[in-house]
Amino acid sequence: MELRRARSDEYAAIGRLTVAAYDPFLLGPEDFYRARLADTATRDAEAEVWVAAGADESVLGAVTVCPPGSPWREIAHEGEGEFRMLAVAPAAQGRGVGRALTGLVIDRARDDGDRSIVLSSLDLMTTAHRLYESLGFVRAPERDWRPQPDVSLLVYTLELR
Repeated sequence: MELRRARSDEYAAIGRLTVAAYDPFLLGPEDFYRARLADTATRDAEAEVWVAAGADESVLGAVTVCPPGSPWREIAHEGEGEFRMLAVAPAAQGRGVGRALTGLVIDRARDDGDRSIVLSSLDLMTTAHRLYESLGFVRAPERDWRPQPDVSLLVYTLELR
């Protein structure tokens, strides 16, 4: 598996993969978030989209790193890294892709000198929560938030040493 920045010729495939991974948690076919998940080109222009690619260069998963100044940053404070939209293709789930992409995010944050990493996760994404906890992330319930009345996001943080 290769971890690298997304290429523009992969944007459509990354968008489809991300929508497929998040589909069980969306509020139906008209959910506005579906379009945000699919719009990889804007995410990569305004933040950084990274991928895990298989030996055949197919995209197995993706994550959006939100550097300071990015409009995709939602909850990070000064000195905190933030990432969003960690998504693994349904056919690749359970193969370490999410763990590898999260490891890349952790390494990037350390290299950038961040003291911690923060993320928001839908309260129903229990598989993702187990992954984050296994990597040392802890809940920060005082930072939980609701971007919409029917969407509850849990916050996790990882202190970097």
